[in-house]
Order: sequence, then C-alpha cells, then structure tokens
Amino acid sequence: MHSELPRVLLVITQVYVPDPAAVGQHIADVAEEMARRGWRVLVYTSRHGYDDPAVSFPRRESLRGVDVRRLPFSSFGKSSIAVRLVGQALFMAQAVLRSVMLRRIDAILVSTSPPFAGFGGAVISLFRRAALTWWVMDINPDQMVASGRLSSQSLVARVFDFMNRVTLRQARHVIVLDRFMRERILAKRAVAEKVAIIGPWAHEDKLDAVPRVGNPFRERHGLANSFVVMYSGNHGFQTPLATLLAAAKRLESVPELKFLLVGGGVLKKEIDAMVERYRPPNVMSLPYQPIDAIRYSLSAADVHVVSVANEGVGVVHSCKIYGAMAVGRPVLALGPRESHAADIVAREEIGWMCEHGDVDGLVTILRKLPEIPRETLDAMGARAKDAVRLRYSRVKSLEAVCDTIEGCRRSPA
Repeated sequence: MHSELPRVLLVITQVYVPDPAAVGQHIADVAEEMARRGWRVLVYTSRHGYDDPAVSFPRRESLRGVDVRRLPFSSFGKSSIAVRLVGQALFMAQAVLRSVMLRRIDAILVSTSPPFAGFGGAVISLFRRAALTWWVMDINPDQMVASGRLSSQSLVARVFDFMNRVTLRQARHVIVLDRFMRERILAKRAVAEKVAIIGPWAHEDKLDAVPRVGNPFRERHGLANSFVVMYSGNHGFQTPLATLLAAAKRLESVPELKFLLVGGGVLKKEIDAMVERYRPPNVMSLPYQPIDAIRYSLSAADVHVVSVANEGVGVVHSCKIYGAMAVGRPVLALGPRESHAADIVAREEIGWMCEHGDVDGLVTILRKLPEIPRETLDAMGARAKDAVRLRYSRVKSLEAVCDTIEGCRRSPA
C-alpha cells in the first residue's frame, strides 16, 4: 500500500560530498541521517566542483544510502558574479524541472547553495504540496550588498528579496545558524513561529586532535618548531584577512611565529599572488585539505583565527570555529564584538578578540602568544573541546535538523 512506502525527501544543493565545501558536508550528514531514519533520500547536485569546475563527479551514485544525481552545466567557476549566476540558474532550472516530474515527494530540503535555492524549493513545494525546510547558511542579497558587489536598490537585490519573502511564506520550517541571522530573516518577513536556531557542527568524528609533536602536517611543511597561527576555510569577502596579513608583515622579525592560510574561495588567488610576489618568510598559503586529512591540518595550529566581516554579522556564519574547537585549539576571533564567533570565544573562555583594522592591537596579541605557557593554551583547548561535546556536537545539532524536517522541531540543548 502507498502508506507502507518510505517517505521521500528531496534535497537540492549545488554542493555535495565529496566536494570539500562545508555546506555540502553538512547537507550530506543530514541526508544520510534521514536515510538511516527510513526515508528515501534523493539529492540533486552539481556534476562539477564548486571551487574548481574542472573537477567532475559521477553522474549518479548511491552514497551511504542516499541516491545522488548530479546535473550537468551547473558550475562554471567563480570568475565573476555573472558566470556564477548562469551556473546557478541552469542548475536550479534542471533541478526544478526534474523535481516536479518525480512520482512522489513528501518533504523538501534546500539550503542557500545556490542563493535562490529556497525559491526553487518553494515552487516545487507549491506544485507538489510537500513540506519545505529552508536551511539558511548565508543570506543574499545581503551578502552581495555587504561585499559591495551589489547595490541594495538594484533590480537584482530587489528580485532576491522578493524570492526570499516567497520562500519564507511557503516554507514550513526555517533553520538559521545564530541569533543575528534570525534577526535578519525576521526583518524580511515576520515568521518567528517557523524559525529554529540550530548552529552548524564540527565533524568531531573525523577531528580527533593530533599532538603537535610528531604531527606529519607540521613536519611536512617545516613547522615542527614554530608557533602556528592558522586561518583555515573559505577566503571570501565576508572573512577578511587584511588585518591579519598587516600584523603578520610587522611580525616578520619574530622567527617562531608562522601564519598558515589554508583553504579556497574568491580571494584565495589574491593571497596566493601576494605570497608568490613578496615571499614573506612567516606566511604560507595552502589549498583546501582532503576531509580525511583535515584533522592533521587543523591540529597543526597552535591558535586558529576565525574572521567575521563587520558587515557579515547575521549574513554568514563562520563554521570554521567549530572545527578549531573540536581539535582542542584556542581561537582568535577577528571581527565585531557583536558576532557569533565573539559570543562563543567570550562565553567559553577559549581565546582572544580583536576588531578589524586594529593592527596594533592584533600585533600585541600575536607577539605574546608564543610566550603563553603551554598549560594555559592546553586548558583553553580543553574547554573548547568540552564546549563542542556539550553544546555544539554533531549528534545534537544533526538530530535537531532532522527532527525539524520531520516536523517535530527541537532545538539542541
């Protein structure tokens, strides 16, 4: 009988594993957990890499119980906003057309990759009468406006906001990542009864801390005897590093301090070009690391930097703080004092805070770091790991997201 068939969850996301982008990894966690709960989970995603469109993935495969179908002509790289929009539009057009022709859909999960995925999900939800969950990981047009790439009064911005309002009206559930993001969403439409705050999580099951001594990543990159300050993640307009780089330049005479910039994104090429041109003795730039090696790279840091742009509060949510905490490392929050990263650092007593532009203040903090007793740093790291286990764990947050999709919303304790 129809009632005995497994319920069907449709997931639409431009990024999915094995692509290393964080949004794809989080969505994969949810898709796999929903499959374990007995749902039939169908994912529409891009056939090509998010950062590198030359990377190609299988057209169709089953990954840990999830039916993954990858669509062509869905990613052309990030060379310009126009190029990105074309790829995103083609992806969503294909996903919507295929979805409305599916035999059965009981629930829909979309995030913000691409930015107007919510609107596509709303269209499918309306036609198929399926419950829509919108998982907001960043907000556009707010992000493009904050980065100066778009005017808030432009036609594109107004269209995006119209699509956001439609999505908020049609969605049964809306998941946001922090209190600042909730405020921005509610300013677009008063839907407080639909909104749950559920923070993203570290993949602590893959992030066992690796001791500094003997860490192959530190040894491979000549960092065995250095004090490593690391930024690991997306290099974008909402994660500015200008203040950190300016401080690093002034600290070239401190031989034990090394700055390691790991990841990708639209501004990564500028970082690489700067390192290639000036060859600073204390700065190293590396690409994203494979997920199975990430514990070694994250554990190579003595202190992790988490950057949040002044204009990015409530627009984006830097997930990298949870990875740093999961491997037991202190955190230097670079950005406004009113932000989710500063909230966590202050509440958990796991590091330091410095505002963008305060190069003198940052130099003062950084210069003192190698002098801090190892026991003090280890104690901060231990508090960070405890916080992940007690308040930001994968198990609790993943359960809360899946419960929300199933209609029994429960925010993590």
